[in-house]
Amino acid sequence: MKRQNRGQIRIIEAFLAVLIIFSSFAVSSSLTLTQNARKSKDLASAGLQTLMAVDSDGRLGKLIDDKNWTAIRGILDTVLPIGVCFNLTVSDDQMNQINDVAISNGILSGQEVASVEYVCTSRSPIFRCYLIYLQLAIVK
Repeated sequence: MKRQNRGQIRIIEAFLAVLIIFSSFAVSSSLTLTQNARKSKDLASAGLQTLMAVDSDGRLGKLIDDKNWTAIRGILDTVLPIGVCFNLTVSDDQMNQINDVAISNGILSGQEVASVEYVCTSRSPIFRCYLIYLQLAIVK
């Protein structure tokens, strides 16, 4: 190789090094976003499965009819995995909030929060439809 081309080779080498560094930043940032999205999706799935399991025999509708918020909180504390914070809100079919106390086991601020909407009906002689909003977050 001639000494005159040595500078051109160094410029190409530096350009390739910069290209490799920036591409590694781009790949690593996209991996982080997909992992957070996967965690949020898994958390939402766990929340929906929990609500369906609790309501499988109509127990959730009965507890809402009786306004037994402490029992609902206790069931969610028991059924949801350890390290998961939740906040549950119950609304009627007119979108009016029914629960007058917080049904929660922690503060969800500053975390990845997954939201689940669930429709629950009452098995009493009077038909009632409830909308349940469950927010879930993993405690860090």
